[in-house]
Amino acid sequence: MVPRAAGNAGAPLIALRRGALALIALLAVLCVPARAESLRYCDVPPQLSGEQQDRLLRVAAVVRGLLMEAGAPAALISRSGQNLERFGQRYSHTGITLATHREVPWAVRQLYFACDEGAPRIFDQGLAGFVMGMQNPALGYVSIVLLPALEAQALAERALDNALALRLLGPAYSANAFAFSQRYQNCNQWVAELLAAAWGGLDETAAPRAMAQQWLRQNDYEPTTFEVGSRWLMWLGHFIPWVHADDHPDEDRAALRYRVSMPESIEAFVRRTVPGTQRIELCHDERQLVLRRGWRPIDAGCRAEAGDRVVDLE
Repeated sequence: MVPRAAGNAGAPLIALRRGALALIALLAVLCVPARAESLRYCDVPPQLSGEQQDRLLRVAAVVRGLLMEAGAPAALISRSGQNLERFGQRYSHTGITLATHREVPWAVRQLYFACDEGAPRIFDQGLAGFVMGMQNPALGYVSIVLLPALEAQALAERALDNALALRLLGPAYSANAFAFSQRYQNCNQWVAELLAAAWGGLDETAAPRAMAQQWLRQNDYEPTTFEVGSRWLMWLGHFIPWVHADDHPDEDRAALRYRVSMPESIEAFVRRTVPGTQRIELCHDERQLVLRRGWRPIDAGCRAEAGDRVVDLE
């Protein structure tokens, strides 16, 4: 018998450990649980250097200019998170940016998790603050989805309806909330249900979340599927306070998967459902900003191609 190399003996354990860390990273950044004042992890957020703040403010200024140029009353906006590329997801958090917000033009209305309160809340945040919420100040992405006038106006009216926004707010937060359950909700699911309320002609007075989810199903909304791949990793999720599995269907849990609303699934739904929808993607590194119009994503690493607009940030 040929002896097995000692270096391979622990390979399965190492792979499982890496998988556990990957799952924790994934579940920790879905709809980033946040302090009310920081919109970051429940831990104390890292401090941005003056150079990083200046760069992100310049990125936010470009985003604001694009929104003003488009002239729509509302748009979908998403920002990148941390360590999601390995799961095929560039964006973790989406909201509605509003041209005529009561506090500041182009503020972003969104759901966040208030750690101190242990509850989800609707939060309005200036565009610069939203952009600065990217977890990696050295490399980040922003996606803007521009809607036709009719749909944009309907979304703006619904998003600014405080009573409706609160009626669509779920009672409990879960980062990996099942897209068609009313037990929990994540930030992206609130946006998806707001789109349903805006475009579905629903009577939201009785059970707005149920009606919104029914409309999404009827219009073939497909949430993002995360393949966990291990029962041990599913079990590990129980030790993360803002992660739950009891809202997911038995067949999904048996198949070791979560179906969760993410910016990518919402954008795909809007693109298919609303003809004339346009998309702009921006990314930045420590040297430059790259801007691309259209649905083809910018390459990883913020690499510009022919036809992209490049802005020097140095």
